[in-house]
Amino acid sequence: MTAIAESLSISTSTVIRKLKEFKFKTDLSSLPTHMSWDEYGFKKGKMSFIAQDFDSRKIVAILDGRTQVTIRNHFLRYSRQVRSRVKVITMDMFSPYYDIARKLFPNAKIVLDRFHIIQHLSRAMNRVRIQIMNQFDRRSHEYKALKRYWKLIQQDSRKLSDKRFYRPTFRSHLTNKEILEKILAYSQELRQHYNLYQLLLFHFQEKQTDHFFSLIDETVSSVNPIFQTVFKTFSKDKDKIMNALELPYSNA
Repeated sequence: MTAIAESLSISTSTVIRKLKEFKFKTDLSSLPTHMSWDEYGFKKGKMSFIAQDFDSRKIVAILDGRTQVTIRNHFLRYSRQVRSRVKVITMDMFSPYYDIARKLFPNAKIVLDRFHIIQHLSRAMNRVRIQIMNQFDRRSHEYKALKRYWKLIQQDSRKLSDKRFYRPTFRSHLTNKEILEKILAYSQELRQHYNLYQLLLFHFQEKQTDHFFSLIDETVSSVNPIFQTVFKTFSKDKDKIMNALELPYSNA
């Protein structure tokens, strides 16, 4: 929905309002070669499904619900010959979509949204930070610093500012890099997971697929359980993540 709003220079709420006014006539003779699947809150407390032509952003379908049954019943209206022409489907990391997409579109490659892949890593890093932060007394300097400067841990290390400012927490003038070094010194576990997180970000952004998954395989047994859960999900979805790295398609 955001992509539609941005392309038309209007608000997301306007897009949703206009969609409610439309009655779509479905052309069952063709489907886009490259398709995007997404969901949005069309009704309060309920997610709906939207399919778009990835290249033109034209809407293919808006369904009142995102269940497998709803999606299957809609796309089975198209002949198998038409469905077989779909080559790529981009989608978020929502596992119920995977099986139904494979069954409906046998020749399509599933491409996961790169933003959501990174979001999984970022959330894991943040949860580890919180876990370690909570090991300190809430009145301690370490706790306050880890709470205040959480964004520095999340940020790509290559984008950290070198500008020096006065930092009340440390009572001195420091750059973001210097603050980060002080924070990482509080915990060896935090430092290890930060370094791993940054290395994975680098491999992902540089589209170094082999290095990305090799690092996951090498460390999955020794990392914090929070990271283990993410790594196991990535390994299970390896083919779809590889497509995200190797193909020029993404929902974001």
